[in-house]
Amino acid sequence: MTLSANWSFPTSIRFGEGRVCELADVCQQSGISNPLLVTDRVLAEFPMITRVISILKEGGFNPVLFSKVDPNPTERNVEEGLELYRSGHHDGVIAMGGGSALDLGKILAFMVRQQRPLWDFEDIGDWWKRADEKVIDPIIAIPTTSGTGAEVGRASVITDSVNHLKKIIFHPKILPSQVICDPQLTVTMPQVVTVGTGMDALVHCIEAFYSPHYHPMSQGIALEGMRLVFNNLPKVFNDGGDIVARSHLMSAAAMGAVAFQKGLGASHAVSHPVGALYNTPHGMTNAVVIPYVLEMNREAIEKQISGAANYLDMPGGFDGFHGHLTAMSRELNVPQKLADLGVDRKHIDVLTRMALEDPSAAGNPIKMEYKNTRALIEASL
Repeated sequence: MTLSANWSFPTSIRFGEGRVCELADVCQQSGISNPLLVTDRVLAEFPMITRVISILKEGGFNPVLFSKVDPNPTERNVEEGLELYRSGHHDGVIAMGGGSALDLGKILAFMVRQQRPLWDFEDIGDWWKRADEKVIDPIIAIPTTSGTGAEVGRASVITDSVNHLKKIIFHPKILPSQVICDPQLTVTMPQVVTVGTGMDALVHCIEAFYSPHYHPMSQGIALEGMRLVFNNLPKVFNDGGDIVARSHLMSAAAMGAVAFQKGLGASHAVSHPVGALYNTPHGMTNAVVIPYVLEMNREAIEKQISGAANYLDMPGGFDGFHGHLTAMSRELNVPQKLADLGVDRKHIDVLTRMALEDPSAAGNPIKMEYKNTRALIEASL
């Protein structure tokens, strides 16, 4: 099998090793003549960013770099980015990096000419209809991790730094119009980032798979996404240069983001407030919480998870699936408790209330109430 292809689902995707070299052509196709390149502070120092700038210059572009992106991007990052975007008269965004950079870049292209403030587009009811979709600039996404799948997402997660809340900004046109998935860009990821992002993709697939909402297309995508992560994340952990395994993980990340159109659940409902209060890595937080979420939901999901276990060649039904997940987590050095990420008991009531208010709570197969949500956080701690 040749791991290089052009896909048109859920947007235009150029997938394959080395395809970042096609970026100038992608800009032309997108109608971008003056791009703003958005990445995070750490990645801005990496040779891959220098290479991308060279590719653009050789293609006749003169990109400007914006890298003031926090690990959990805030409205302050948005404001700084918009100031640079407007002053430079840019007409499109190239968002390159992990979920934080992709989310921030997408928001800049979305917000640059809107007349309402950012929080007016939070994912509540039909608030997205408040936006003027005619003034959203083109977005090109280039992921350098295999986790969030933000490159194929119709939303961005931005932290309200005043109220310490993670908020989802949604609009169908936030979906990038062009994506370059080049697995070679993920080879330099530190091992801990590889694990955290890979586990994030897995949790996306798991929670989407057993979400009670009806979306059979996402159901199938979630199941195959699980298989790709389970089979390939340990390989990449042991050999970061395994480009075939890296390719499969990059596919799984996009699949997880497509799948969670069906819904997410308690793992994300908990990890969002934990990340907002403690600035923990989102993927690793999900990785810690998901075994406890499976136990919480067992009564409602045991049959479904047993079916998934059969497909994944994991004997033992629900217990076999749970055991395989926890064994892999230990093998990958995933922390076993939230306390290992610096979370303490003093915020347990606040975290419980925030989790219940998180939009992901609505997708959990067992209704999240104060008692069972607090017990989940207690167990995770």
